[in-house]
Amino acid sequence: MPLRRLIAVIDDDESVRHSLPNSLSQFGFAARVFSSAMEFLASDAVVESSCLILDVKMPEMSGPDLQQELKRRRRALLIIFITASADEDVRQPLLKRGAVECLFKPFTETALCEALDAALKTRRH
Repeated sequence: MPLRRLIAVIDDDESVRHSLPNSLSQFGFAARVFSSAMEFLASDAVVESSCLILDVKMPEMSGPDLQQELKRRRRALLIIFITASADEDVRQPLLKRGAVECLFKPFTETALCEALDAALKTRRH
């Protein structure tokens, strides 16, 4: 059986950390969840993940701050941001800084699947 790609979910919202792994499993991915950017950075998922699903606003270190830290560490991970702020003024700068997508909560499983497909196609090129 082929290894499933690991998707790291980083969000301080417990309901997101609980629900997203189920969806990801249905899509054929393995998932690990983290309640903070710092918890993720301290894990081996930094080198094992194919893609991050990353909340924009979190305590201690925001999603964009984690993106910058990963760049500083030369860890080129694909990122799909998620945010409760349905504002294009938030979304556009994230895309310009290299995010594959920025989904507004609540998002559909279809939107998530399309974003993951786009991210992993990017990785193959």
